[in-house]
Parts: sequence; C-alpha cells; structure tokens
Amino acid sequence: MKIASWNVNSLNVRLPHVEQWCAEARPDVLALQETKLEDAKFPVAALEAAGYRSAFSGQKTYNGVAILAREPITDVQHGIAGFDDPQRRILSATIGDVRVVNLYVVNGQAVGSEKYAYKLDWLAKVTAHLAEEIQRHPRLVVLGDFNIAPDDRDVHDPAAWHEQILCSTPERDALKRLLDLGLADSFRLFDQDAGHYSWWDYRQAAFRRNLGLRIDLVLVSEALRASCRAAAIDRTPRTWERASDHTPVLVELDDGR
Repeated sequence: MKIASWNVNSLNVRLPHVEQWCAEARPDVLALQETKLEDAKFPVAALEAAGYRSAFSGQKTYNGVAILAREPITDVQHGIAGFDDPQRRILSATIGDVRVVNLYVVNGQAVGSEKYAYKLDWLAKVTAHLAEEIQRHPRLVVLGDFNIAPDDRDVHDPAAWHEQILCSTPERDALKRLLDLGLADSFRLFDQDAGHYSWWDYRQAAFRRNLGLRIDLVLVSEALRASCRAAAIDRTPRTWERASDHTPVLVELDDGR
C-alpha cells in the first residue's frame, strides 16, 4: 500500500501533473493540499478516469484538501468536531483498514504575527483531535503540508532560518507534541541524513541549487510503524514545466499490513 502526499498549489493548474504522476508512481492513496478549487469544480470525472475515487473539501482561490484512492473511501470527515474554521485545511477518511488524516497546516506568515498565533492554536486543536483519533483508529496515517521543518537537518541553511517562520522553536515544539501522541515521521525511519527537501521557493533558482525545506510529512502510528517498507521524496515532478513548489512524499506499507 503506497500512501503519498502532495501540495499541488492549484489542482486546476496541476491536474495534468497529478494524472501523470499517478500513472507513473501508482499510489494507492494520494492526499492533496492547496487544491484551490470549490467543490463544484473538483475534477471528479478526470480522476475517476485515472482510476481514483476522491473525497474533497475546497474553497475558491485558497486552501483546499482532497484524498484520492484506488479503493473505496469511507467515513469521510470534513474538518474536526468543535472547531468551526472556514479555512478548508483538514480532511479525514478511511481506506481499507487505514485511517488517513490530510492536513494543510497554517503557514503562520511571520513569528509573532496574528497568523502565527492562529497557527499555534490551530495545531493545538488538531493535536487534541488526533489524540482521540488514534484511540479510535490505531492504524492511522497523518500526512500533508505541515509548514514546519522538524529539525535543522530539514533546512538548507539552519543559521539563516533560525527562529524564523517554519523553523521556530514553538512550531517545532507543537509538531513534537503531535508526534508524541505515538506517531513517527516515516521518512526518518529510513534516512537520517540532512539535505532532503520537499519544498523549494520559486525564486533564486532554489530548486536547482537545492535550497529547500522538508515540510511535507507522512506520519504513521505505532501500529503501522513495523509495516513501513520504504519512504521517499520524489523530486521528479518538481522538474516538470509549471511545477508546484512542493513535490510528492510517500510511504510504502507491507501488503499484509
């Protein structure tokens, strides 16, 4: 079972890339962020033609999340209970015996800003929800664009990014509290080296120079950890014309699970 995440930065623009990557990589589940599409305009038919069912929660111009799967998608939940947030950033669903929670974490704009405070509050609410979710669904995958680089290995220039947005101590502490629920960063189960990134700015030839951050994560629960066979960052789509600034990240689980 191959489970992937990709911030496509507009599904309207990047639909051909999604179709191409799905045909080549053949993920069983693909979580998308920043679809930037109202639900009425979601390309259900095109994705069905590519072999994928879909669940989605979108809005015009901003945000938007979706889950694509080859198998039936059940028990879909938009957002989280008790958190009335107009921003479409959270979508959960069950595929087979795995519960998938797709997150597009708030960016936060700048340390100390109102949006930064909102980000930390948002993360606290999501963590409280996931504490309950992991009890209901031990076989849990939490994935998406986390807008946090977990540690300095995930940053091309730790000194320049020190205590800046995406790398500040409060953000990293918030991510650690989420991980402490019993979730593991699947990429780090296989690779401990620095220099692996999932996002590169469009400016300053950042991708060519590998000036990136690893902010797209696939987290797995303890019940799935032993089933992890491989984890990877697929840089290829970032080389395509009109690419998203993010590239897919994925984990492979044993077929027997």
